[in-house]
Amino acid sequence: MNVCKSVGVFMKQGKLFAVAAAVIAIAGCAKRADSVVPVSIPIAAYSGFECPELTQEYLREYNQLNHLARAQNQAATGDAIGVFLLGVPTASVTGHDKEGDLAVAKGKVLSIESALKSKSCDVPPPPAPPPPKSEPAHVAASE
Repeated sequence: MNVCKSVGVFMKQGKLFAVAAAVIAIAGCAKRADSVVPVSIPIAAYSGFECPELTQEYLREYNQLNHLARAQNQAATGDAIGVFLLGVPTASVTGHDKEGDLAVAKGKVLSIESALKSKSCDVPPPPAPPPPKSEPAHVAASE
């Protein structure tokens, strides 16, 4: 009877370990880009810029933001697949999580936009995100 109790305790600990490992793996997953909070960037960082410079910087930073958002969403998808198949958030483990860079880019865009408005400059429309990468039609058709 004593052996059965020991086996039962071991199985309960094993289940507890499995649950704890799953929680840790899921907690380490990359966030989707739209859930990343921007870092606060002081508007004073752009106080010396004139309207044309601010506009150029805004468009450059917005393009960077689009690039990082796409990379972050790919990392989040990779983590979800990795956790499902392997139990490990693969994108986060391999350094593909861009959350910090994305938070800074979002903060810069917001700060530049505020600087544009404070100087009564026109805020340009944000550039469209680039289309997702896909294989050329001739490659897909030949397979």
